[in-house]
Amino acid sequence: MNRFVPRSLRARLLLITTVLLAVGIVVSDAVVSVALRGHLIARVDRQLQPIAVAMSRLDPALLDRSTGARTQALTGALDLISDLAVAYLGPDGDVVRSATAGPGVSPLRFGPELVHATAGTPLVIRGADGPEWRAFVVPRVRGGGVVVVAGSLGAVDATIDQLRLICLATGLIVVAALTAVGWFAIRAGLRPLRTIEETAVAIAGGDLANRIPGAGPPNTEVARLTTVLNGMLTQIQRSFEARAASEERMRRFVADASHELRTPLSGIKGSAELHLMGAAGPDDVDRAMRRIDTEAARLTALVEDLLLLARLDEPTAGPGLNPAPMDLRTLAADALHDVRALDPERPVRLTGPAGPDGEILPGPAEALVLGDEARLRQVVVNLVGNVHAHTPATAPVRVGVGRVGDEAVLEVADSGPGLTDQQAERAFERFYRGDGSRIRGPGKGSGLGLAITQSLVTAHGGRVELRPTPGGGATFRLCLPSLPDGRKFTEPSQKW
Repeated sequence: MNRFVPRSLRARLLLITTVLLAVGIVVSDAVVSVALRGHLIARVDRQLQPIAVAMSRLDPALLDRSTGARTQALTGALDLISDLAVAYLGPDGDVVRSATAGPGVSPLRFGPELVHATAGTPLVIRGADGPEWRAFVVPRVRGGGVVVVAGSLGAVDATIDQLRLICLATGLIVVAALTAVGWFAIRAGLRPLRTIEETAVAIAGGDLANRIPGAGPPNTEVARLTTVLNGMLTQIQRSFEARAASEERMRRFVADASHELRTPLSGIKGSAELHLMGAAGPDDVDRAMRRIDTEAARLTALVEDLLLLARLDEPTAGPGLNPAPMDLRTLAADALHDVRALDPERPVRLTGPAGPDGEILPGPAEALVLGDEARLRQVVVNLVGNVHAHTPATAPVRVGVGRVGDEAVLEVADSGPGLTDQQAERAFERFYRGDGSRIRGPGKGSGLGLAITQSLVTAHGGRVELRPTPGGGATFRLCLPSLPDGRKFTEPSQKW
């Protein structure tokens, strides 16, 4: 059976609509025919009943040839009765007198059961080989018995047959015409699907920027489908672009990590080979061992940073934090001491954070957070080390701490050369180092400090912002969710 079902959606829709149209026309024609036939029969009944009442008052002897002639004239005045029959039945059911009129009267049998028929109720009498007859039985006024007046339904049946023929011809013409119109209408309606198909083929060929053009009013099904598909294609394109960018970052990360690991390994290998060749004296051996120790420590720190970043990037393993209530003023005080220890001549001050309008808020102020103090201390150490490595030793530094809105803020602002827009955009990339304009001495960093800083702060539910310092320099700003007031915690031991 499936062989006869068209595979094309267009052909299926056309077949379904054509079948439904044909069924609808057939049903409507049948309803009209039945309703019209009932209406015509009721009209025949209204014409027969007065005749039957009139005949019940006449003497059967009057049904002679002249009466038959008058009956013939009477049928000519009736619009739906072509043949008419009148019969008088005695009390025992025998036919006393009868008369017929019409061009094609078929023999009728008036049975004795008609004597007992309900008066005034229409009956159906079947002729020998012709159409049905509609009859009324009325008791005679004088002499007993009944009179039966029957009218042929031939004219009614002919009218219904003609109606059915007209409906059949009209239905065939309508179905054929609407099928042709439906073919073109369905073809035009499905044109957007062909456009979607062509767009999908183009995208499969690699053109991810291709989109489906809008079709029709905005609230139609096709328009909504187009909007949804275009949104899905945009998401797919972004996913592919993100995947390509991620792969590019991974390749760059592997290359940078290999370069960073190769440098200390080369130093260790060179010192070991020098010792094994016997070309080093006692002083050279000590120098080689110190270099091996230095490079091994550098290699260990680099590996630990890489492992920390890998653990922070793993969503299932988690960052391994031990959060507890704490005050960021503790870290701000430590940052102040670290800056003075690294650069004793550098001016440094402890203030509140910068407000929304850039003004320095009074402080240092309370900044309660739920965090891992050791990890957040590592963040501050990275920021202080970044200031020490990339700004002049005499450039002033400001450490701000406090609350801004619903966030606890700690910021380290230097007055160095600052960063260009390109440098600021890539500052938190792994293994990225700025150009020589910000390096005051030989750079020994791996370029992972700010990347670790951003990952640790993100793991605490916060963010790191990089802003230009008014008057020159760069400001690194840590924003963490603040604890509600009144939360119990251990007060910092530093004096403010």
